[in-house]
Amino acid sequence: MKLFKRPALDTIDAEAALAEARVLIGRRVAQPARRAFLQRSLTLGGLSLLTGCSISDNDSVEAALGAVSRFNDRVQGLIFDPSRLAPTYPESMITRPFPFNAYYGEDEVRTVAEEGFTLEVTGLVADRRRWTLAELRAMPQEDQVTRHICVEGWSAIGKWGGVRFADFLHRVGADTGARYVGFKCADDYYTSIDMPTALHPQTLLTLSYDGQPLPPKYGFPMKLRMPTKLGYKNPKHIQAIFVTNTYPGGYWEDQGYNWFGGS
Repeated sequence: MKLFKRPALDTIDAEAALAEARVLIGRRVAQPARRAFLQRSLTLGGLSLLTGCSISDNDSVEAALGAVSRFNDRVQGLIFDPSRLAPTYPESMITRPFPFNAYYGEDEVRTVAEEGFTLEVTGLVADRRRWTLAELRAMPQEDQVTRHICVEGWSAIGKWGGVRFADFLHRVGADTGARYVGFKCADDYYTSIDMPTALHPQTLLTLSYDGQPLPPKYGFPMKLRMPTKLGYKNPKHIQAIFVTNTYPGGYWEDQGYNWFGGS
């Protein structure tokens, strides 16, 4: 019987390679606790096993970390329970003021005019048309007080109100057997989520914050609020929604963040 033999490693500075890999994992893996665990537990043997070849070049390390990230996405998707609810809190626990968060500064918040605004809905849906804010506000509304968890390590509790996203998807005749729902935003942000998360009962197309119309710094005219996802998966200033079976990626995801982004 012929046994497979992994190619020998090139002559390298093993400690330097591991240090670099741990730094790259820190950039690649979204959740702080999981990132720290992988950084601590990564060994030279483990890294070379992932690559299956030499780790003397950065491309091999990047390929290995990409494989780990994709594997992590698949595992999170498999264990996600669409009926399990995230914790909710009394209004007395709301963080005031709720922190601003974006890939730009608060002085660069995008201003979207309410007059004339319409939400574009395309892709695998029966009713491909534009929705006004008045039409969205006329749909049944609900509030939730949930915790926003940021990949940077902080969290805050806020009160969000709006349309249950599952109701909206059913209203437009979305193909709920499709794999992805994507979002395009007025601040040039974009992201996408899996359909089970889109249909989760706590996923809201939010139109208000703390009982008031959604302020610009929190994402006017609308924000997708998902307490089952990390903050970067919750897009603001949404202008377009589409349903697709083609992987849409995302602003941070295309830079190496985990795509599933579960909290």
